Amino acid sequence: MSGTGTHRQIKPRALLPFQIDEGQARGAMNAWLGGLWFAPNGLQEYARKGRKMQGIYVPYWTYDADTKSRYSGERGTVYHESKYIMRGGEREKVTVQKVRWKPVSGRVARFFDDVLVLASKTLPKRYTDALEPWNLADLRPYAPEYLAGFRAEGYQVELEEGFIEARVQMDRAIARDVRFDIGGDRQRIHRIDTDIRDVTFKHVLLPVWLAAYKYRGETYRFVVNGCTGKVQGERPWSGIKIAIAVILGGLVAGAIGYFVAMNQ
Repeated sequence: MSGTGTHRQIKPRALLPFQIDEGQARGAMNAWLGGLWFAPNGLQEYARKGRKMQGIYVPYWTYDADTKSRYSGERGTVYHESKYIMRGGEREKVTVQKVRWKPVSGRVARFFDDVLVLASKTLPKRYTDALEPWNLADLRPYAPEYLAGFRAEGYQVELEEGFIEARVQMDRAIARDVRFDIGGDRQRIHRIDTDIRDVTFKHVLLPVWLAAYKYRGETYRFVVNGCTGKVQGERPWSGIKIAIAVILGGLVAGAIGYFVAMNQ
């Protein structure tokens, strides 16, 4: 990726068009809020009557790479041994689980296709990440007419910075491959050396419906996948509902305790 430069703006190469409209996105969000029993009723009502949601094309990087990794570690085989212990003044036979370790080494290879990294710093990453999966097989070549009526955010995470996160995702997948290759009942990984080649990237735009509501001095943000309608957001809590749940839980526990005591 060297030579791409961080000073010139890289234009989007592809995007996923919006597949649900604002009404459908609002319905999905309200259904999500309705499923949160501890959410304040007032927030749910406010969200239904609130401002329209905003459609935004959010910037992402995707990375492809061919990797080959060498590893060393240990394969653990579980076995059981019997021994005697003293318990309550009596000798008792118990079974103890142990692990026998054997040194191993090997190689794994994986081609990574479209490792996705959020290139925005304005949206809550833990929620936008939770909107996955995206069907990147449906990406369309970028054309300005797709943006009509929507905002398009410029990327704030540079290409090289995004690749650092992509490598974290790749390394996690490679570690899973290594554990599978080691096999056995337990695995220990001591070292992984990865050769990564043929790295390519794309700047893509993905559709998100965004809503931000202020309720009793607190701001709650919600994001909706513009293709699937999947919803994520800041979970609101109702103190009254939590208190009721605690009281009901105490009453149920007390009733169970009384029933058990009466039947002893």
